[in-house]
Amino acid sequence: MKSFLSGLAAFLLCGVGLTACTTPSAGPPAVRIRWAQDPQTLEPLTATSSQAVEVINLRHCSLLAGDYEHGRFAPWLAESLPVISRRNSFTLLTYTLRREATWDNGQPVLARDVAFTLKVMNCPRLPTEYSRTQYGVILDIELDAANPRRFTLVCKGSSQNVIIASGDYLILSEHSLDPEAALRAVPLPLLRADTAAALRRYPSLLNLANRYRSIPPEKQPGCGPYQLTAWAKNQYLRLQRKPNWWGSKLNKPPRWLQAQAEVLDYRIIPDNATALLALRRGDIDLYPEPPAQDFNRLRHSADSTKLLFSVANSYDVTMVGFNTQRPALKDPLTRRALSMLFDIPGLISATQPGLAYRSVGLINPHDKPAYNDSLPLLVFAPQRALALLSQAGWQQHPDKTWWRNKIQLVLNIIYKAGAADHEAIATQLRTTARQLGVLIKLRPQESTLLRRQMQSGNMDMYVHTLNGTPYAYNFFSIMHSRGIGMINYPRFQNAESDHLIEAITAEPNPLRQASLLRRFQVLLQQESPVAVLYFARHRLIASRRLGTVQAISARPGYDATQLQLASARQ
Repeated sequence: MKSFLSGLAAFLLCGVGLTACTTPSAGPPAVRIRWAQDPQTLEPLTATSSQAVEVINLRHCSLLAGDYEHGRFAPWLAESLPVISRRNSFTLLTYTLRREATWDNGQPVLARDVAFTLKVMNCPRLPTEYSRTQYGVILDIELDAANPRRFTLVCKGSSQNVIIASGDYLILSEHSLDPEAALRAVPLPLLRADTAAALRRYPSLLNLANRYRSIPPEKQPGCGPYQLTAWAKNQYLRLQRKPNWWGSKLNKPPRWLQAQAEVLDYRIIPDNATALLALRRGDIDLYPEPPAQDFNRLRHSADSTKLLFSVANSYDVTMVGFNTQRPALKDPLTRRALSMLFDIPGLISATQPGLAYRSVGLINPHDKPAYNDSLPLLVFAPQRALALLSQAGWQQHPDKTWWRNKIQLVLNIIYKAGAADHEAIATQLRTTARQLGVLIKLRPQESTLLRRQMQSGNMDMYVHTLNGTPYAYNFFSIMHSRGIGMINYPRFQNAESDHLIEAITAEPNPLRQASLLRRFQVLLQQESPVAVLYFARHRLIASRRLGTVQAISARPGYDATQLQLASARQ
C-alpha cells in the first residue's frame, strides 16, 4: 500500500495524534477506512468492539446474515432459512448448508463444524460466558447421517429471537482447531448443564481448550470473503479479498454473499481532527461516525463538492447507567432523581444537532408496535429531583451535602476518554448536580479499561453507547441477572425483569411480544437502572473516489462488502 503521508503533511499528522506514520507495503488499490481505535482482539468468543466484530464478520460466516434493507435475517452459510417443526415442548430448526461453502483449504463446511462451534461456545476453561447466555436457547444439535451438510438444532422457545439466535454465530473449522475430533464424543447438553461433570468424563476437554487458546484468533481459518494480510496494532489493519472465495462462484449472489472491494485498509486514527484532515487530503476514503458538528459543517461547506454524505437512523442508544449494587444507588428513587438532572434537549443540541432523537427507553421509537409511546420522556427537573432524594431517605445538611445512613451522596462517573459527546454528558451532570449539593467526580478511561471497569462494577455511573440491531430484541446479556459480569453493566437484578426478558425471547406471536416489550419499558422506567438519553443517526463522509456510499441502520453504519472504488465500477 502506498504511504499516504509525505513531507510536512506527515509531520503535522504525526504531531497531532496519528498513532503511526507507517502503512503496509504497496499493493492493489484499497478502500481506506478510518477507525478511531484498534480492535485489540479478534477472539470470536470475547470480542465486543465494533471494529473487532466488523473484521470477524468479514473473515468468518454465520448460518444467517442480517438483511438491513428489509430488517430481517437471511440465509448465509445456510442454503435457506431453517425448516421449523416441534417435538413436545421443543422447537426443531433444521438447516442445510450451502454445498458451495468451503474453508480456505478447499474442504467443505459441514454440519460437524457447526456442532464443533456450539461445543466450543460451551467448553470449560474458555471465555464462554457471553455465548452461553446469548445462545442458551440452543439445547442440542442432531446431525443427519444421510447428509453431512444437514443438521437439526433443538431449541427452547419458538419466537423470532430463537430463530435468529440459532444462526447468529460464526462457524469454526473443526479440522483446523480439533484435528483429532476429540470434541465429537462430548454431548452438547452435558457441556451446557455441567462443565465440571463434562471435564471429569472427558479430560481431553482441557487439551482442546489449550489448543484453542494457543492458536491466535487472527490465524484461525474462516470461510468468509476476506483474509487478514497485515495488522500493526494501533496503526492499521488490512484485509484482502480471497481470490477463490466460494461466494464469488455463486450465480447472482445476494448482497451478503458479495465482496466488492479487493482490499479493505483500516487506518487507525484516534484524533478526530487528524482524521478529518486525512479525509480532506484524500488520504482516507471513508470516515464513519464523525462528530456531528464536523459532519454538519462539512456538509454545508465547499468540501461538499468533493465529498459524499449519508445518514441513516440507527439502533445505537446513548445512556447513563447506574451501578444498582452500590449502596447509594440501590433504590429506584435515587436513580430516578439523578435521571432528572440530564438536560437531554440541550445535550442533543450541543453534541448531536439534527442527528439524534429521543426515546422513553431502550426500544427505538421507529419500532411503532413495540415502542411504548404512552410513557413520558425524561424531563430536566432539578427541583423534582430534590423531592425524590428526600423521598428516598436522603437528608440535606446545612452545607447542602446529602447524607443517608452516614453515607454522603458522592458519586463517580466513568466514560471513554476523548469521546467529546460522552464527556459533555458527564460534565453537564456534574454541573447540575453540584448546584443541588451532589458531588459527581468525572473519571475518563481508556476504552479497554473502561469496559473492564463496567464489567466488574468498579464504578458508580457510566456513559455508554449500546449498539443495537434492527433484527430482534434480546436483553439477556444487557439486563438479565445472568448478564451480570458481562454486558449487564448496571448489575441490574430484578425477578420481574428476568421473567419478562425470558418471555420476550420465547414469545412467537409478534403482537404478544410487542405487548411484553411495552411492559418491559414500563418496568425499566420505574426501576431506572439506566437513563436513556437518545438514539443517534449513523453518519458517513466519503471521498468521491468511492462513487456511492450508503449509511445503514446496522452497525458499523456501512456495509464494507459493498464498498468499491469508482474506478472499479467502470
